[in-house]
Amino acid sequence: MKKIISLDIDGTLYTSDKKISPETKSALLRAQEKGCILVLASGRPTAGLVPIAEKLDMQKFHGMLIAYNGGVVIDTTTQEKIFSKTIPSKLTKKLLKNLEKFPVNPIVDDGETIFTTDAESFQVPYESQSNHLKIKIVENVHDAVDFSPAKVLIAAPSDILQKNIPAITEPFKGELDFVLSAPVYLEATLPGISKADALKKACEVLKISTDDIIAFGDAQNDIPMFKVAGYGVAMGNACEELKKLANDITLTNDEDGIARALEKLGI
Repeated sequence: MKKIISLDIDGTLYTSDKKISPETKSALLRAQEKGCILVLASGRPTAGLVPIAEKLDMQKFHGMLIAYNGGVVIDTTTQEKIFSKTIPSKLTKKLLKNLEKFPVNPIVDDGETIFTTDAESFQVPYESQSNHLKIKIVENVHDAVDFSPAKVLIAAPSDILQKNIPAITEPFKGELDFVLSAPVYLEATLPGISKADALKKACEVLKISTDDIIAFGDAQNDIPMFKVAGYGVAMGNACEELKKLANDITLTNDEDGIARALEKLGI
């Protein structure tokens, strides 16, 4: 059974307390034994995906990591970086300068370290802990970021973020793409970067058709992935836009929705 099972992490593979339930883990290990290949497709940095891949024995089965919402693709077996596309430093600085006008918190990392003016600022402790990233305190993020990141994460309480999205994104039309990955997260990447394009690249390496992708997700940044996948399964807790695109709607991430859907598909 040569299928790709593509999995978003937060709100999908992970329960609300940020764990993989024993039943879901068992279902995914069984699927790999049957010939399926797992792909973790997330806005998280690579460092945040590696421990998850290890828990699921993905390196044993040629699993793939899609990090930064599609900005980086890695083969867990060979450790080869199949694809990487970053935001040029000059454009990153332009975005960070613009963000200073808004009550939002930019979170930028270089794969190992988050650069921030305050270690306790909104979502920085969570991002650091959950993605195994160090924190470096800087006087000004705009001045400190002299590298090309795969993405810039813009964090703010949901009501504040939603209100400011048009003004944040308008100056960068054609230069950057923006997508909501959670109510408190807006992610900026280069145009054309998405879980969908990254999945296509993974399929080329694995020599598997996109028709044989079973995608699981819950948020707006999973929409491109559902459009390219042969079969999309929205979690019970998914946003309405994703549910409308789905071939099936399973139980929530806290009710072993992935395991139930795979059982239903005979995997």
